[in-house]
Formats: sequence, C-alpha cells, structure tokens
Amino acid sequence: MDDYKSVTGRIFDIQRYSIHDGVGVRTIVFFKGCALRCKWCCNPESQSFDIEKMIVNGKEKVIGKDITVAEVLETVKKDMPYYSRSGGGLTLSGGECLLQPDFAAALLKGAKQMGVTTAIESMGYASWDSIQKVLPYLDTYLIDIKHLDAEKHKMWCGRENTMMLENAMKVARSGQCELIIRVPVIPGFNDTDKELLAIAKFAEYLPGVSQIHILPYHNFGQGKYEGLGRDYPMGKAALIDNKKMEDFKNLIENSTRLKCRIGG
Repeated sequence: MDDYKSVTGRIFDIQRYSIHDGVGVRTIVFFKGCALRCKWCCNPESQSFDIEKMIVNGKEKVIGKDITVAEVLETVKKDMPYYSRSGGGLTLSGGECLLQPDFAAALLKGAKQMGVTTAIESMGYASWDSIQKVLPYLDTYLIDIKHLDAEKHKMWCGRENTMMLENAMKVARSGQCELIIRVPVIPGFNDTDKELLAIAKFAEYLPGVSQIHILPYHNFGQGKYEGLGRDYPMGKAALIDNKKMEDFKNLIENSTRLKCRIGG
C-alpha cells in the first residue's frame, strides 16, 4: 500500500544538486517551522510554520507551500542518476523537520523504497516518539549540538538544550543510523577552545560517533531578515577566520578520537 504517499507537509524550498548536508549530491527538502530562534539562523523564513510573504530581489514572494510525499518523490526520482554516481540521496532540513514527524517519516520511507540513501539535518528538539518514527528509514542523522550550557543556549537560541542532548544520546544508543555531530561556530556564543572542546568531549562519549563537523559563522541570511521586515540579530558580528577554524579542528582531533571536518 502506498497510502503514505498522500501524506502532506509544509516546506519552503527543495534544493537540488547540493553537495552539503550529507554524502554526495543531495536533494534537500527544507521544512517550515522551528521551535528555536537562534540568533544566527540563516533561514529565518523557516522559523514560522505559517505561509509568509518576503521581499526577494525587490519582489514579493510567497514562502511556504503544502506538498504531498508523492510530489516530493517525483523530484527525488529525477535526481536519482546523480545519487548513483556520487553516493548521494535525500536530506530533510529546515526549520526542524522532526516537528512534522509523519511527513518526514513518509518521505524517508519513500526514498528508501526507491533505493535512495537518506539523511536529516536536525536540532533534535522533538519528542522521542517523533524521532522513533524516522529512525527505521534513516541512514545518517546530522544533529546540531550548539552548546552544553543550558542557560547560554536558551539566551541565544530561545530554548534550553536538555531535550536535544538527551535525544543525541538516545539516537547514538539505538545504533539505528550513523550519527554525526555538527557545531555552528558562532562569535560570542561558543567560539572558544573551552566551549568547543566540551562539545567535542560530549560527542566522543556518544556510542558509535566518530565524526564532528564545525561550521563557521556566516551572515548569508542577513538579507532574508530585511526581506521579512526584521532586524538581523547578529548585527555586525565579525566572521571567524580560516586559521581559527583550523586551530579548532586541530584542537579537537588532538584531544579526542573524533575526526573533525570544517564545513558540512
């Protein structure tokens, strides 16, 4: 039965031919809706579940649409030749894809039935029941661990992080998919040896985790805030230079058993 293909979700973009958020060439589905409000968020149009209007290149654009699993899988089918050559596949991102767990699980199930590898990029801010819905169809979970301090996390992201850390441990212990830890390196938030090494030590403690990706802060999303009529929360924060990122990478690899990569 293919009843799951009629499940409907709300997205704001499908990005084809991406080389980020997983191995090889990816098709990335960006979900609408997020429980966090990270100050550096580069997709502010993802935060609200509502369909919105945003000024893009001087013109008003509707952001968000409802779409069925079958419709998304038609795009996935078109991109399958690129997956077979590169080892790529489907990635769900956002927003937070786990806030639409039935839609996420149905998409991943459909991809797996087509022989396509699957990944999600997620903060893990969801119930364990929601996560369990996607795990049977998931090859790789790219989970963001932004900070270990609950209060600092709440100050910068709008929510504290206890649920996310617990879910990271539960996913690791399940052994149902590859778990990769991703850390956005943000000036003034977590860009110190002490803070990043603490996250790396936590990642090292997770069963089966061997990789950590550190992602340098960028301000590519600033124009989107302007298009939504909102102020950019990071202001004129300085970018993190390449040498500092290399130093962080070396620190992590010299202090843990993890393989560290710059960028995602």
